[in-house]
Amino acid sequence: MLADIDQLDPAPGPWQQASREVLHRRLAEPADLMAVFVVDDPARPGVLAACATGTIEQRLGGPGNPDGLTGYVFNVATEPVHRRRGYARACLEALLDWYRQRGVGKVDLRASTDGEPLYRSLGFVPTPGPTLRLSLPVAYRRN
Repeated sequence: MLADIDQLDPAPGPWQQASREVLHRRLAEPADLMAVFVVDDPARPGVLAACATGTIEQRLGGPGNPDGLTGYVFNVATEPVHRRRGYARACLEALLDWYRQRGVGKVDLRASTDGEPLYRSLGFVPTPGPTLRLSLPVAYRRN
């Protein structure tokens, strides 16, 4: 998934363990602000076939999203052998239902070229404004 979005394979490193720790911590929080929906490999239970992850954050409200609850979808991925079977769609639909149940009024994501048709079929549209990003240098921290 990272290689599809960034057009390069990320090198292994401490970011992997840090990501695992964040995932475990956030999924255990009572605030219920992160969810992961998965489909197991039908022939190998416990082995991932597809997944979709999402978070909820509180932003300031505006005309299109008065209470400011905003979802962000990431890590939508399907193992290549399981593509074109509807697994990613099932995971993403479950995640969108999770957002609806929590009153989230806006959901954002970054789409790979391969994933864009799925997202558009579910109602995602391009945003009107350009997105800018600043990457600040941060020393690796381990809690």
